[in-house]
Amino acid sequence: QVQLAESGGGLVEAGGSLRLSCAVKGRTFSLYAMGWFRQAPGKEREFVAAIGKKIDTIYYADSVKGRFTISRDNAKNTVYLQMNNLKPEDTAVYYCATDITGLMQIYAAPDDYDYWGQGTQVTVSS
Repeated sequence: QVQLAESGGGLVEAGGSLRLSCAVKGRTFSLYAMGWFRQAPGKEREFVAAIGKKIDTIYYADSVKGRFTISRDNAKNTVYLQMNNLKPEDTAVYYCATDITGLMQIYAAPDDYDYWGQGTQVTVSS
């Protein structure tokens, strides 16, 4: 069983920054690919960023490229999402998820992930 817990959400003004953390309980975290998704009210869950078990494999949604940075610390079983220059349209519940195969076959598809956290709210005011 793999458990994930996000933290770091909150209310921030446009142009501000937040760093989300996702702590993972699992015996082989270093083998997992990890993803961040978000879901705004009335919208489908959308891909934000993903990082492979090899840290040099990273993907971003076009909407966050250049503003968000995904990283991981395998010693701490934690994945991070640094969010800079936040915009009101970034407002959503942010979820982390794990692909226990580590293959990242369809990294932007929620169905490619096996376990999810409970989510953390990010609200960006204009």
